[in-house]
Amino acid sequence: MNALWPRILKSAYRREPIVSFVVTVGAVDTMIGGIGASLPLLSFGLGTIGVAFALRWWQIQRSHSEQQAEPAPEYYLPPHASRPPLPLLTQTKRRRPPY
Repeated sequence: MNALWPRILKSAYRREPIVSFVVTVGAVDTMIGGIGASLPLLSFGLGTIGVAFALRWWQIQRSHSEQQAEPAPEYYLPPHASRPPLPLLTQTKRRRPPY
């Protein structure tokens, strides 16, 4: 399990560096507040983590709605089935005249 944590953290920081940083800061504040029995620091850390997760969720929802709202592409040429096929190009083997 110890070898798995660095991989998870690296991939999280590569994908979402800002959200991951805010979650890390909130987790550190939560740990310090929990160990030091500081209720304001503990609640600030938990609130920071909650805001970071809410921000990430909002970003995911916004990107899904933008993907669904994309208009259909316009094609300037008719579909392939409505056009007659082009004749096949064949190369005839001709001998070059000698010089």
